[in-house]
Amino acid sequence: MTDKYYISWADFHQDVKTLAAKIKSSGDYNKIIAISRGGLLPAGILAYELDIRNSQAINISSYDTGEIRRADEDVEIDCDISDVDEHTLVVDDLSDSGRTFRLMRQLLPQAKFVAVYVKEQGRAEADIYTRQVPDTWVVFPWDVE
Repeated sequence: MTDKYYISWADFHQDVKTLAAKIKSSGDYNKIIAISRGGLLPAGILAYELDIRNSQAINISSYDTGEIRRADEDVEIDCDISDVDEHTLVVDDLSDSGRTFRLMRQLLPQAKFVAVYVKEQGRAEADIYTRQVPDTWVVFPWDVE
């Protein structure tokens, strides 16, 4: 995977607003859980667009140091999930392989899983998304130096 797919701030903001419109037409939601760190920025925009004040972040750690990937049963999740229901949005920037959403869905089966972008392999794990991106490295505007 040597090619990179760049997303500008303007495109990202518009894509999150498009996601908000899709969410509005799919039902009523009163809580957002952002998957840290990628979901923090889109969750903030969605909270304003959807007028949802009940927002929190969930930390999911699937890697140890560097790029050493943990087994599914060793992934650490830190968040109060006691009141999650069908009116809860779980937000991430990208559903790449779908692994994060698959793991989270085991804990939060009633929640609606939304991503701004999906790749082919992760598309089925997102209930709502804005658009599919190529199966290459995605460079978000906050990653550009």
